[in-house]
Parts: sequence; structure tokens; C-alpha cells
Amino acid sequence: MSVIRHITLPAGFQAAGVKCGIKASGREDLAIVAGEAPCSVALVTTRNQVVGAPVLWCRQIMPRGYGKARGIVINSGCSNVCTGAAGLKDAKTMAALTARKLGCTVEEVLVASTGVIGHRLPMDKVRRGIADAALQLATHHDERALAAIMTTDTRPKSAVVQSHAGRTPFTVAGMAKGSGMIAPSLATMIGVITTDLAVAPAALHKALKAAVAGSFNAVTVDSDTSTSDTVAVFASGAAGNKSVTTGSPAYRAFAAVLKEVCDALAYAIAADGEGATKVIRVAVRGARNDADATIAAKAVADSPLFKCAVHGGDPNWGRIVAALGKSAAKIVPEKLSVKIGGVTVFARGGGRKCDLKAVEQHLAETEVEVVCDLGLGRGGFTALTCDLSREYITINADYHT
Repeated sequence: MSVIRHITLPAGFQAAGVKCGIKASGREDLAIVAGEAPCSVALVTTRNQVVGAPVLWCRQIMPRGYGKARGIVINSGCSNVCTGAAGLKDAKTMAALTARKLGCTVEEVLVASTGVIGHRLPMDKVRRGIADAALQLATHHDERALAAIMTTDTRPKSAVVQSHAGRTPFTVAGMAKGSGMIAPSLATMIGVITTDLAVAPAALHKALKAAVAGSFNAVTVDSDTSTSDTVAVFASGAAGNKSVTTGSPAYRAFAAVLKEVCDALAYAIAADGEGATKVIRVAVRGARNDADATIAAKAVADSPLFKCAVHGGDPNWGRIVAALGKSAAKIVPEKLSVKIGGVTVFARGGGRKCDLKAVEQHLAETEVEVVCDLGLGRGGFTALTCDLSREYITINADYHT
């Protein structure tokens, strides 16, 4: 059987995923992704004011959002959120146990947890899991590592892009989890990205923030920003190039590839939204500025009424303009136009006669596009979301129990 590689495809990385008993399902629930040597690293974390102990740990050891690290340990099934000083001690213990196995300092290990809020981690199980995962670190356990970070996800999410920076070939690979509680602000639910290119930590952070802005931060499944959102990128330098710094042609090449990987992972999250049957792109153009465009696009993408209409194939443009109007973005109805699947359904303050059958046919597809031109400027932003189905309610009504 062929080995599927993604997160360890860039040279200089190993990964493992094990079952340690955190999840009631008995599936994989603890993963380690590690560099074979210290790596440049950058991360972004949630803007939610309630954050998990692992997020606090990562911010503590990396206050600027970048530096050097050896790896990351991730568990699923318990988010270690709202667990007080004991929870923070557990997060540090996870880092310390992993550091001991990797032969590095505790400050060189990031921690991420995802799952139910308000429960302490079963640390006896976690200890065994870290020991097992460390023994299994290799370049052929990528799928197990990815399975170990999933919760309500129905499918794995990974992406790989290979390119060149000058004459240096390099690879960027990523894996992510996320299906519900998705409205990231600075990050995704949990994401890990690796590259074999040598990139200075500050340059890595700048590229990550730019990539996240139009990818993970453009996704919304249910408007709920998680308490555990974390995405980290590691650069091993195994490609052998001179360290990439901002402003260079190599930096631009790397930043473009990093964005491509983040875009692919963000799309996969939207497509796997809890109960989702369709991916929806909400593009806002002609806003006063990009900030207004972002606000307007997310207002539509977050609207339960709009998302339900798309699920039912209902060409109800009223829900779109109402969502735009309730937002803090400047909206002038007489200058606004709305297209669904390329068909203008609203313009100059009112509904337009259109090919309604064509609109309904578009809404029946698995990818739906809505374009809103505000007619007020040059600002633009595209939000990515999914439809809202009955299955979403079923999943979340039963989630905790």
C-alpha cells in the first residue's frame, strides 16, 4: 500500500498520530509534528477573549508570534479551555513531555488542543500518548497525525504545493481540522504548515499573517470563533538556501505558495462545514474600502436566513440585501447590485427581471457564487461559507453528550 505524505513531505520533518483514549470513539487523538532540528516558526491565534490553556502557553513562549521551535503536540477530544491554572499546568506538561522526547527545551514545543470546552485533560492518557507518538515519529504516519487532530470533521484536510525560490526547489505542506465553531479571527481551528525552505522567523510571521487574512479568516461556517484557534508554520531550512527575508524575490515566491496552501485548506474547511452540502463564495466589490468589504461579505456569509435559503435552493435576494444592510458597512440601496451565479437579481434599489430558472439551477450546484457590488469605491473581499442544513442542528444538539 502506498504511503500518503503531506505534512512530512518537506524535508526535515516527522509526524505521528496515536490513540490514547481521550476520544470516546477510540480513534486517534494525539499527534506530534516535529522538525529533525530546530526550525523557524510563526503562529497566529484566536482573537476570542476566552482562550484555551494551550493558546496561553504558545503566547507565553512566543510573545512576538515567531521564533525558533522544534515541534508541536496536538490533542483532540478535549480543548483544555476554562480550566484555570491547572489547565495551563497541563499544557506546559504536554510541552515538557514532548520536549524530553525530542531532546529540546520546553519552550521549543508548541501545544494545541481541540474538543469540548470546560473539561480537564486526562493527563495519564496524554502522558502515554506522547510517549507512544514520540516513538512512532516518522515520514510515513502523516495520515494518522491528521486523523488525530480531527473532531467533527468528516474528511481529512491537507494540501501540498511545490515551487522554486530562485534556483532552490521547495515544498510547503499543510494539514488542518475544522468543521464547526468556524469563524476564525487570526487563524483556523487547528492548522500546521511545514516548509523545507529556510525562512527568517519575522519573514515567516509576516507571510503567515498575510496568507491567513484572505484564507482562514475569510471562512465562516457558523459565525462562532473558537477559543482554540491556532495555526503554526515551521520552516526547517533543509532546502539549503540562504535564509529568506522580507522584500526579496524569494520571499514573494514563498508567500505566494504559502497563500496557495492556506487557500486550499480554508476551502476544505468550508466544504466540510457541519452538515454542509454546498460551498458558497460571497464576493463584495465596490465598497468604500477593504474593511467595509470584509464586514459586508461576512454579514452575508454569516446570515442563517441566507444560508438556509441556499440550502433549499431558494433565490431569495431579499436575505442578501437585508444582511448587507444590517452590517456596519456603508450601503446605499440605489447603488447596490447583487448577482447570483452571474445573474443580476437586484439593482438600483429593487429586484430585477431575470432568468429565475438559471438562478435556481445555479443554487442546485455544489458551489454557489454571490457577487455584491456596493458601487461606492474600490474595496473588495470574498468570504467563504457553506449552506445551513438540518444536519448542522443534529450534530450540534448531540455534540457534548
